[in-house]
Amino acid sequence: MKEFRQHHLIQLLQAYEEHKSPLDVAICHYFRSHKSLGSKDRADISDRAYQLIRWLPLIDFLAGDPSWEKRIELLNSFNPLKYVEDCNIPIHIRLTCPLILYQLLLKEFGEAKSKELCLVNNQPAPTTIRVNISKISREELFDKWKDLYDISLTKHSEWGITFHKKIHFFSLPEFKEGFFEIQDEGSQLLSKLMEVEPQNQVLDYCSGSGGKTLAFAPRMQGKGQIYLHDIRQHALLEAKKRLKRAGIQNAQIISAEAPHLKKLKKQMDWVLVDAPCSGTGTLRRNPDMKENFSDELLQRLVKEQRVIFEKALSFLKPGGRIVYATCSVLRAENHQQIEHFLQTYPLKLVREPFQTLPAPGQMDGFFAAVLTKGLRAGSSKGACVAFKGQ
Repeated sequence: MKEFRQHHLIQLLQAYEEHKSPLDVAICHYFRSHKSLGSKDRADISDRAYQLIRWLPLIDFLAGDPSWEKRIELLNSFNPLKYVEDCNIPIHIRLTCPLILYQLLLKEFGEAKSKELCLVNNQPAPTTIRVNISKISREELFDKWKDLYDISLTKHSEWGITFHKKIHFFSLPEFKEGFFEIQDEGSQLLSKLMEVEPQNQVLDYCSGSGGKTLAFAPRMQGKGQIYLHDIRQHALLEAKKRLKRAGIQNAQIISAEAPHLKKLKKQMDWVLVDAPCSGTGTLRRNPDMKENFSDELLQRLVKEQRVIFEKALSFLKPGGRIVYATCSVLRAENHQQIEHFLQTYPLKLVREPFQTLPAPGQMDGFFAAVLTKGLRAGSSKGACVAFKGQ
């Protein structure tokens, strides 16, 4: 590694450690403060930062010295796969997975699949975009790009294109014109479960910056109304920008404090609950989240998910449909939650839940179930099948 790149990598990692901000945020802030760094330098520094954090427990076990200089020195000649079968190292360290999380995966998926999931979480994730079909077809955009970039069509989503080499998306004229958004293929498929129609009233209850709304909105053909709700004001501000860029005019932002929020109770045809979760299906994109995982965190999230779902359900009209979704692979946040909802509320499953698991070069891990509101229907035991191809 070039000496000046190593210097910047150390400075970045020290800032990340000091401020305890998410890794992607730390990288963004550092590059904003060092605009003289070229694109190749930024790409190399960023890739090495992610690789180091992904494998940090194993690197620290081998290095002994916790300094960033020593860690980077080891990283420069590091082949983590040579240690995967080394029984002198605890298996959760070999796989750089928190012990409590590895034990949960082991219980739910067995030894072989747990090992596979842990190793996938230590690989770079694919970069996939979703075409905004209200402005351009996927075929047209693909033809425009195929001679410029190393790309391929996604196998399962009819909206997706995968980039096999990183580029600076946000500077592309096609992005500025609202022709696409970055979105994992699994997230695109989850959004497809929102079978909304023109004239529907739809609430994206934990909308964040509106990624899933942007995916299902074209189905409504500019009719009906979409409400984006979130407790995070900064996320709603970003959603507003994205909606404008995408040309979606039948959507409005509605904050948690909005006085007219109560008027929407029992009025929605569709409600999406993209619940806060452990993120265990997207750890390869957020490797720093692994160190924060704990049993206490999981139990707190399970309670929060139930509270949020109950609040969101109050907006659904009789006969309407509610989609509960997470980017977790854990039963406690997925199947067991659906079982709880079916036992607690007059709901029934519309179909078997949707689930994807992370795989090399493929989509991230997502879970979603579509439920309908009516008479108490009892439990369907939370049946779930993995998405084909996973």
